Parts: sequence; structure tokens; C-alpha cells
Amino acid sequence: LETVLGKARTVFDTIQCEIIKELLINNLNGLDIIQSVTSEESVRKANSDLLSAFISAKKIEGSSAKTLTYYENTIVKLFSTIKKPVAEMTTNDIRTYLAEYQEERHLSKVTVDNIRRIFSSFFSWLEDEDLILKSPVRRIHKVRTDTLVKETITDEQLEQLRDNCTEIRDLALIDLLGMRVGELVRMNRNDLNFHERQCIVFGKGNKEREVYFNARTKIHLQQYLDTRTDTNPALFVSLSKPNNRLTISGVEVRLRTIGKSIGLNKIHPHKFRRTLATMAIDKGMPIEQVQCILGHVKIDTTLHYAKVNQVNVKMSHRKYIG
Repeated sequence: LETVLGKARTVFDTIQCEIIKELLINNLNGLDIIQSVTSEESVRKANSDLLSAFISAKKIEGSSAKTLTYYENTIVKLFSTIKKPVAEMTTNDIRTYLAEYQEERHLSKVTVDNIRRIFSSFFSWLEDEDLILKSPVRRIHKVRTDTLVKETITDEQLEQLRDNCTEIRDLALIDLLGMRVGELVRMNRNDLNFHERQCIVFGKGNKEREVYFNARTKIHLQQYLDTRTDTNPALFVSLSKPNNRLTISGVEVRLRTIGKSIGLNKIHPHKFRRTLATMAIDKGMPIEQVQCILGHVKIDTTLHYAKVNQVNVKMSHRKYIG
């Protein structure tokens, strides 16, 4: 009211302003004044509500906090570029977004396909929930990626890494790195069963599984735990007080340091995991058992990890085909 009268006073005299004030009071009395919401704000809120529902559904399904954050950030970027209601987004909108996003950020084909899979998951969920008629990502096919032979750590390099460990903790850590590094840093002392030479880990989606270790690993673990004076329940802790639980980045930094000490510049936790898979298949372990050891849901994932020795392929051909 005062805003309107203030502007009126610049045009009308005092008597006219009093008449305007009386008219406003008589006609607006009892009415609630609500600020109008713009169309853009309405679209943003509606899209945000759908995204929140999707993230909640994924959380219930067991997706990790890291995965949920990645999903949310990826979809929010889509919304900020394509300012349409989700139900009105077309295949061409998303295809154009992916192409431009790849060009701007110089992304690899693998990364672009990961983004496509997130969009596919989101829109398929909306379709399943009857919130849209049909997913616009259906017609966007998997991005073809180059098949690269990923490096593994040789037996000689493994022994060199072990020989250059100045801490018994690092020896035990390297021995267990066939598991995911995230699984390793979450382990507690009481997860170990030295008698059976096995341990319990919680993998992706908090799925529990058993992991086995050999006699050398058992000895290194026992020696490491015997040196511990702290009360932290974590299996692996920092070397300096207050001996906090070792983090993923802490493991990565330590491995890089040990690797560089022997002239290896690409030593990281995942490489040990890939090496384990390759070694197991190379020695004749059935792929289904390798899948179980690694905790993979799909056997295709296991096959991507393993680098098959061509010499063994030749020997198997002679043995089975002739």
C-alpha cells in the first residue's frame, strides 16, 4: 500500500492521494497478497522435486553417498542448461547437451557414456513411476569407446614394491589390495579371521562378502597389529598420532611414494586389483570365481579388469581345439 501511495504522490495532489488510499483499503481489505512465481522458477522447483525423489529411490536401493552426489550433480548440470520441464525434454535436447558438454570440457568417451547412463537411469525411473510417457534417452545408444589394454603390475615390480616398504603397515596394505581401496579403509581389526585366513568387507551398496588372504599376508598383518599401541578399531591407521583411520587419499599418496622410489610413476590401488584379476585368470581360476573374489555383480565387469595372457590362449587352443 505504502509503495503504491509513494508513487501516486509524485503525480497526484494530497486530496487525490487520500481518495486513492481509501479506494485501495476498501477494495483490498481481507485479501492476501501473494508474490507471483515466474514460469522459470516453477519449472526449476518441479524438476528439483523429481530429482529429489529419484535420489531418495536410489538411496533406498543402496547406492553409496558418493554415487548419489555424482548422480545429483550430473543431473543438476543438465537442468541448468536445458531449462524445460523434465517431461518436455527431448532426445535431441539431451543428445545436443552431451555433444556440447563433451566438446567444452574435452571429456573422454568413457566419461560421456557415464553421463549418458546416469541420464538413462533417471529418465527410465521417471517412466517406470509414470511421471513421463517415455524416456528420451532410449534412442541415445551407448558411446563406443576404444578398447585399451590396461597395465598390470608384474611379479618383479610387486616384489620391488614390497622390498621398498619401510613400514610393516605398508606391506600388509599391499598384500590386501586385491579388494577395493574403499573396502580396505573401512575394515576394522575385528573383521579379520586369522584362523581361516579370511576377512569380511562391505562392498558397493554395503554388500557384505568374504575376502581371503594367503599365509604371507597373515604374517604381515599380525606383525603390523603387534606394533600398534593405539586403541583405534580401524585395521589401517596413520603412522603418526592420533593414529586416525587411513583414508583413500592416504593410501593413494603412500603407494605413489613407494612406486616413485623404484621408478614406477603409475602405481595406484586399482592397479593392484586389476593385477589380481589378471593373475587369477592367468593361472586358470574360473572367471565366475574371480567375479566372486572381486565382488562384481556382472561378469562383464570382471572381464574388463582382466588382461588375458595371449600365450595361455594359444596353449588352450591347442589343448581344447587342437
